[in-house]
Amino acid sequence: MERYAHITGWGMAVPEKVLTNDDLARMVDTSDNWIRTRTGIRERRIAGPRDSTASLSVEAAQNALEVADIAPDDVDLIIVATSTPEHLMPATASLVQDALGATKAGGFDLLAACSGFVYALTVGAQVIRSGAMQNVLVIGAETLSRVVNWNDRGTCILFGDGAGAFLLQGSGVPGGVLSTLLRSDGSGASSLIIPAGGSRMPASFNTVREHLHAIQMDGKEVYRFATRVMAAATREVVQKAGLRLDDVRLIVPHQANRRIIESAARSLELPQEKFFMNLERYGNTSAASIPIACCEAVEQGRLRSNDHAVLIGFGAGLTWGAALVKWDVTVKPEVSRWNQLRRRAVYGLAKVRSSLRRGVRRVEGVIYGSDVPENGHKTPPRK
Repeated sequence: MERYAHITGWGMAVPEKVLTNDDLARMVDTSDNWIRTRTGIRERRIAGPRDSTASLSVEAAQNALEVADIAPDDVDLIIVATSTPEHLMPATASLVQDALGATKAGGFDLLAACSGFVYALTVGAQVIRSGAMQNVLVIGAETLSRVVNWNDRGTCILFGDGAGAFLLQGSGVPGGVLSTLLRSDGSGASSLIIPAGGSRMPASFNTVREHLHAIQMDGKEVYRFATRVMAAATREVVQKAGLRLDDVRLIVPHQANRRIIESAARSLELPQEKFFMNLERYGNTSAASIPIACCEAVEQGRLRSNDHAVLIGFGAGLTWGAALVKWDVTVKPEVSRWNQLRRRAVYGLAKVRSSLRRGVRRVEGVIYGSDVPENGHKTPPRK
């Protein structure tokens, strides 16, 4: 029997701090009118001292599990799409797994910039369709404020922080993620890039001084690229699902720029009302923008049971991707009391369990430390 990956849970998390255009005008040479007319952005959320990509991911994931009404230890896999991971290693997904208490889940990060959530959704859906797993958490999360040059008015006005999550579950009933497409054109890699911090340009005094750990963007090139691929990808993914544009109730694009979305609407000959936009309040949250937008679309009644929707992302790489989904699961009217108590118990025990496991490793270090030093090689026997 053919299996389908249904979206049964969704959740979002954004920092409390709001940075308005007027706030930015006191930092760099810009104005509220200049930003709004060129981007459509009015404000964005900025991570505070206690916020991180992992903490926002955990909150969004918990909200998604609440909607799906399952416990963390039922999750088989966690995928975190992000360009701003907690660390280069380990994966942010591993930290999320530990914090949730998802003891049976594997986890890994996926880097495809602003297209990352669609890429991760595709991978998660295919894992379920293959029969390998039943419950997959797909998260898009970013703290872009940590990689922005706040003296560069061309980029600092654009980006914000946040996270969104979907819980995918396997089912024999047709629906869920019906078709996807993923594309990449590395010839445009330099158009949107963080030059330093990787193996080619490791951190140094000069890379920090020259702001090479911050986002650099050729805005005109990215704009031309995005307006070109959005309409084409939308048509292709709808066709792959055997549907027509008229069958699509809502298009949820990556929230980068209002003018890009308006241009796509004209190319597709669709009314702007068919495109969901919330970038005026959050700015560009990269991999987090599509799931955050979906959560708000559901809350506003613009994405309902049995609706077909296109999710489309585009960004650094250059990458782009689209997914046609049937949003055929509504929020359960009554959450299982048992599952609710189970979730709370797992969350409460997660920190205790993590501390105990670290303690066990310390004891193992004491027992075996004389034979296996920190570099992992056994100490040769003394003559």
